Amino acid sequence: MLMEETGGADRAITADFLLDAAEQALLRAEFDVVRPLLQRLHAEFGAPDTYPAAVRYDTLLGALAGRAGNWPEAVRRCPESPVGAETGAVHSLAVSALRELAHEGRHTDTGVAAIVIVLWAYLLDEEDLGDFRTLLTERRGAPVPDALWEQGLGQLRGRVADLLHALDVRAGRDVLTAWSTAWEAECQDGTVIFADVPTDAGPHALISLEEAAWYLVDHRRGADLLAAYEARHPEADGWPADLPGHDAVAAPLARAIANRGRERALSREWSEALADLDAAVWLGHTLVADERAAVRDAGKNIGRSRTGRGDSPLVRIAGLEQAHALLPRDATLAAELTAELVAEGQRKALSDPARSRSRFVRALEVTAGDPDARAGLDGHLRADLVKVLDGTYTGGELSVDEVLDLLAREPDCAEARSWLGDHYRDQAVAAAARGCGDEALSAVRESLRYGEPPWSHGGPGVDGVLSDLLVVAARRSDSGTRAGMERRVELLHTASAVTPGHPDRFGEDLETALLHLAEHLEATGTPTDVIELFLRDRMRTGISARFDQIVETAYLNRARARERAGDPGGALRDHACAKRVGAGLPDQGFLFGPGPAPRRRRPAPDEQDTLF
Repeated sequence: MLMEETGGADRAITADFLLDAAEQALLRAEFDVVRPLLQRLHAEFGAPDTYPAAVRYDTLLGALAGRAGNWPEAVRRCPESPVGAETGAVHSLAVSALRELAHEGRHTDTGVAAIVIVLWAYLLDEEDLGDFRTLLTERRGAPVPDALWEQGLGQLRGRVADLLHALDVRAGRDVLTAWSTAWEAECQDGTVIFADVPTDAGPHALISLEEAAWYLVDHRRGADLLAAYEARHPEADGWPADLPGHDAVAAPLARAIANRGRERALSREWSEALADLDAAVWLGHTLVADERAAVRDAGKNIGRSRTGRGDSPLVRIAGLEQAHALLPRDATLAAELTAELVAEGQRKALSDPARSRSRFVRALEVTAGDPDARAGLDGHLRADLVKVLDGTYTGGELSVDEVLDLLAREPDCAEARSWLGDHYRDQAVAAAARGCGDEALSAVRESLRYGEPPWSHGGPGVDGVLSDLLVVAARRSDSGTRAGMERRVELLHTASAVTPGHPDRFGEDLETALLHLAEHLEATGTPTDVIELFLRDRMRTGISARFDQIVETAYLNRARARERAGDPGGALRDHACAKRVGAGLPDQGFLFGPGPAPRRRRPAPDEQDTLF
C-alpha cells in the first residue's frame, strides 16, 4: 500500500519521508520493504551526506547487510557513532552481530567484534543515550522495572564479555590486545572510538595499546598488565626501550609496577618492594609520598628478618643501596647504609681486606667524613705501610696524598713518617739521576722532614745527604748486569758532582765501578761499547792502567775490524787513538810497582777532551 501511495513523481515525497518510512518498516520487521525505500531514496535524492540523515541511512543499510550475513558490508556501513540513528535499527544490527559472534567453530570476522562492542556499549550506556529502555518499554507494552533493567544489563554485558573472551582465547591475544579489554573500557569510560573499522582489523582499531594499559591500571588490573608484559618480554632486562610499543606503555607500566611495589611493602616483602619501585623509577615514574614512605620502610627493615644467615649483611647492604639511590637525600637511609657498610668493613678487615676497604670507601661516599669509616681506612693504610717497610707488600702503589692525610690526622704515626722518608729519598735519587738537581735537593729536604728525629739545620748539609743517598743507591743497583753496572756508574758520577768541594770523596768507588763495567763490556759487548764508555769521560787515562788497557785493546780490535770491512780511514783513526791511550799508561804497568806519572799532552781528536 505504501508503494502505491508513493508511486510516481509525487513532489510531496521527500528524502526524510522515505528515510522515516524505511525505519518504521524495519521496526515492523517488513524487511522486504526497507531496501526498496532506501533504493528509491538513493535514486531520487542521492545518499544522505548530512547529520543525522547519513547516520540513519548507513545504520539501516548495515542492519540489512547483517541480516543477510554480508558482514564486510555491515562493518563498512556501521557509522562512526550511532548517535542520531533509530534505536531500533541500531538494536537490529547489534543483535545480528551478537548472534554471528556466538557461532563457534567457524571463522568470525573481527569487524563483527568491533560492531558488537560499539553498538552494545551504546545501547547499554548508563545514560541511555540511545533510549534503548524506551524501545523495550514500547515493545513489551509496559515500563521496564529498575531491578529487571539492571539484571538485563548485567546479563547482556556478561554475554558480550564471554563471547569476546572466547574470541581472544582462540586468537591467543593477551590482555593488552584483547577484544574483552576494549569492551570493558568502552562500558566503563567510553574510550572506544569507532572509525571506519575494516573487516580484518583487530582491537587496536578501537583502543590503542596505551589506552588499554591505562584502563587496566586505572581499574586495579595492574597485575594483568604486568603478567602480559612479562609474558611478552621474559628476558631479565625487561622490555628493551628500542622495541615498538615501549614508549606507549612505559608510563602505565611504571604506574602498575609502583602500585605493586607499594602493596609488597605493605606485605613486608621488602626486597621485592624495592625492586618494583626501582623499576618504576627507571621507567620514568616519579615517586609520590606513600611510595617514598614505602622505600623508607623497606630500607629500614630489609635483611633484619633474616638475621643469622650468612648473606644477611649483603642483603641488607644491597637493599639499603637501592633505597638510598631512590631517596638520595634521605638522611635516615644514608645513616643506615653507612652504619651497615662500616660494620661489614670491620667484619672483613682481616679475612677479606679488599672488600673491607671497598666498604669503608663506599661509606665515606655516602656520608663524607664518617669517623668510623675513616678510621677503618686508616687502619688498612697503616697495615699496608708496615708491609711496605717490611718488604712484604704485594698491592698497588700507595698514594702519597693518602699517607700525608693520614699523618695530618695522626702526627705520631711512625709508619707514615718512615714511608714518606723512603719515598722522598727515592724521589731524590731519581731526580738526581735525571739531572734535575734542584728537584733532587728539594726531595732530600722533604725526606729529612720525616726523619727520626726530623732534620734540623744543625745536621749534615743537604748536598752531602744527597750524595750519600746516591752512593747507597749505587751499591744496591750493582746486580751483575750491564744495566745495573751502568746505573751504578751514573749514580756515583752524579754523587761526585753533587759535592764538588770533595772531588775524591767517591773517586775510588767510581773508578772501581767503571773498571767493572769496562771489563763486563769487554767480555760481553763490542769494542764500540767500550769506546763509548771511555768517551763519556767518566775517568781520564792514566788513572787506571787496567781501564786504559781495555780501552786501547778495544780501539785496536775495532781498527782490525774496519780494515777487514774496507774502511782504512776509520782503521787509521782507531790505531791513532789506541796509540794515544797507550801512551798514557805507565811503562811497566802495575806488575812491578807504581810507574812514573804519565806525561800530560795536548789531547788529540777522537780523545775524551774533544767530546766534553
